[in-house]
Amino acid sequence: MSAVRPETDVDLFGPEFVTDPFPQLARLRQQAAAVYSTKWDFYVLTRYEEIKAVAADWQTFSSGEGVALTPEINNVIAGTILSTDPPDHTVLREVLGDQLAPRGLGKIRAQIAEYAERIVAENVARGEFDAVREISRVFPINVVGDLVGLPLEGREKLQPGADATFAGMGPFGDYLLSHLEEMGAYHEWLEGMGDREKLVPGGWGEKIMDAVDAGKITPLQGTRLITAYLTAGMDTTVNAISALFRLFCERPEIWAALKADPSLAAPIFEETMRWHSPVVGFWRVATREATIGGVTIPAGSKVMLNWGAANHDPAKYDNPDDFQLDRNPLDHVAFGYGPHGCAGQGLARMEVVTLLQALAAQVDSIEPAGDVVVSMNPIVRGLKSVPIRVTAAS
Repeated sequence: MSAVRPETDVDLFGPEFVTDPFPQLARLRQQAAAVYSTKWDFYVLTRYEEIKAVAADWQTFSSGEGVALTPEINNVIAGTILSTDPPDHTVLREVLGDQLAPRGLGKIRAQIAEYAERIVAENVARGEFDAVREISRVFPINVVGDLVGLPLEGREKLQPGADATFAGMGPFGDYLLSHLEEMGAYHEWLEGMGDREKLVPGGWGEKIMDAVDAGKITPLQGTRLITAYLTAGMDTTVNAISALFRLFCERPEIWAALKADPSLAAPIFEETMRWHSPVVGFWRVATREATIGGVTIPAGSKVMLNWGAANHDPAKYDNPDDFQLDRNPLDHVAFGYGPHGCAGQGLARMEVVTLLQALAAQVDSIEPAGDVVVSMNPIVRGLKSVPIRVTAAS
């Protein structure tokens, strides 16, 4: 065991760290398997194998004790699908189990592909547009909104609210405080979706309400389940798509490869998820004293699983800071791992792959049309603006 607790005084949510976390994460990884943040009072994990092991061991590292940094947010989300352990977590997850299984997703593939083709065509006709505003923040939001059965009116609250909600998992810093209004409007609107009359019949929201009526979950759990799937179903996909557009501008050879062979859409998406890692990480609480890589973690300690650090671990991936077209890292942890591995990751893959295939079919070239603007959300690695110029396929 480590005689001296490995520590860092680096602000893990400061502007410099948020803008480019990977150099500092590499230094922390070299320091120890688990390093204590003296500023924020938690242990941060940065190594792939240890993060996977902790994510799988829910008995020792509990989500039910809190997946957010602050007690205020943990109290608000207590009992949700994000912040429960089995068997309660299993019950909540099974509500949409059939819909999110491969067979269920197969039934909606054509619907998603048709929308991808349409939104690409609309923007190709413009020639020049902001890829974040016109595609990244529109396509996945409407896909998930339609599947849940949400009314069209009010959907403009979804992306800003989900982004602020993710920020709420971290510290009460400037970013969160400046987006509290969006968070409040988002949750107020979604609380009304517990009324089945507001949901389109046949959607996932109705399925969740059926589980409420059957007594499988409570009405509060039903509303929170809708919120959880919407929040998780948007920001990862939104920011992965944004990162892809930026990548195509900065690495035109990757776009050329996709254009020449659209079957590369899936491995390009997987490498983007590993390389960009949209969700920084979540917390667990140690239910008992544990040892991680020789470091003693006292019972009751908060432990942050930094997914991005795991995905850039050189012990797992050669030259991890490089985007490699032929890597196809299906074992990345950008969707989490263990009982809380993202239930909607199959849907996310379907959305992005169909979008990339639509782009390859309809677009010849993509080039930058302005400066990229980076989001300062401390929990979600996002982009606020990626202006691009495209030429239509001949």
